[in-house]
Amino acid sequence: MKTSKKLIYTAILAVLILALLFFLDANKAQYGMAYTVLQKGIILAVVAVSMNLVTGFTGLFSLGQAGFMAIGAYVTAIFLIPTSNIKDVYYISGISPVITTFKNWLEALPDWMQVLTPYFALIIGGLVAALFAALIGIPVLRLKSDYLAIATLGFSEIMRAVISSPQMDTITNGSYGLKKIQGYSSLFQTFAIAAVCILLMVLLLRSTFGRAFKAIREDEIAAESMGINLFMHKSLSFIIGSFFSAVSGGMLAMFMRSIDSKTFSISLTYDILLIVVIGGIGSVTGSVISALLVTASKEWWLRFFDNPQFIGDFQIPFFRTGFRMVIFSIILLMVVLFYQKGIMGKNEFSWDRISGRVTRIKVFFKRTSKEGGSKNV
Repeated sequence: MKTSKKLIYTAILAVLILALLFFLDANKAQYGMAYTVLQKGIILAVVAVSMNLVTGFTGLFSLGQAGFMAIGAYVTAIFLIPTSNIKDVYYISGISPVITTFKNWLEALPDWMQVLTPYFALIIGGLVAALFAALIGIPVLRLKSDYLAIATLGFSEIMRAVISSPQMDTITNGSYGLKKIQGYSSLFQTFAIAAVCILLMVLLLRSTFGRAFKAIREDEIAAESMGINLFMHKSLSFIIGSFFSAVSGGMLAMFMRSIDSKTFSISLTYDILLIVVIGGIGSVTGSVISALLVTASKEWWLRFFDNPQFIGDFQIPFFRTGFRMVIFSIILLMVVLFYQKGIMGKNEFSWDRISGRVTRIKVFFKRTSKEGGSKNV
């Protein structure tokens, strides 16, 4: 397909997406479920792509995403709780003087700088998580496979325990969590932040560092013999992946407006891993598509099965609360059976691939019509 056609199709697709976002933003009350699903789905897409960066493209089986998301979420939340509400949030054990001083300093900033506070908060949360990743990466990145997964999963649980501990009450509000967090101004803001994060990771993967990550994934010995510093590149991948995981955690805090340590349990990491596997390990496009599909299925489309259904006076068996998760599990099983490498495998979205499939469909129908015509004669 010619480059000009690709640009036209891409522009049309972008316009359609923007039109959909504008429509949902203008009709939020009427289409609240679609609004919520898209917002949550694109947030999970960011952390799924960051996990794919570490696991799918570098070959490091890390399960610490929930821990890094928790760090980003709490840092972002502390930034974005309005100063007028801060005492109402920390009403049990009080608030740390450091946070009070910091919030007063933020309040004194000019209005134009306060508009940028959410973005600044997300970046700071990402940097704090990246610092933790750099520190724990020194011992754990020397491990491989299941051992690395267990070590990073342990870190995630340690972070959750520390956050909810009584000793952290004046900072994280302990087990009570943080509330009254400033949310998004619109759906456009959520998608813009997510798009920038995903674009930066895509650019990284297309750089020389990205090629080094893929070489490590394919064969560490061969990569090292080519002069690639294994530990440095593994650390870089791990730190960058942790940074964007924390950013997505901050985005999730803004979405939920209220967080606690239970939000970032092990099940969240498993949900992210599920999204990556279904989309395709090693596919950015697959992670994005899978995040939206999985979120829509769990939160919206399959809720039909949670409500009792009747045919006349006969109640259909099994249709009750929780049955949607049974259906969801069956769908996952079918996807794994028929798409063993995920929806996209290691492929990315391509107009050439779509054009090729359309051409094959046209050829199939032409052959079918010719064979049908010859039989009639």
